[in-house]
Amino acid sequence: MANNNTLMDIKRVLDSHLGERIVLKANRGRRKTVERTGILESTYPSIFIVKLDEDLHSFERVSYSYADVLTETVMLTVCPDESDEFEITFDQ
Repeated sequence: MANNNTLMDIKRVLDSHLGERIVLKANRGRRKTVERTGILESTYPSIFIVKLDEDLHSFERVSYSYADVLTETVMLTVCPDESDEFEITFDQ
């Protein structure tokens, strides 16, 4: 089971990037990866929500758990502006 402090660390990092542009790469199994872009809209105790770019995606929002980030099922890249970009990773 994941260390609760690590999950809270992930939440704290994401809290500091609320309202910023984010790129998600989600592993869907069997060599399927989905890439989505949007704005980190909100964080909750167990999940975070990304409001997707309307012109690129058929639905408005997606949610993922902090455990998805910890297990690298979801890779996050935060883009505070167009020129700056960095990936959020956590050691298990």
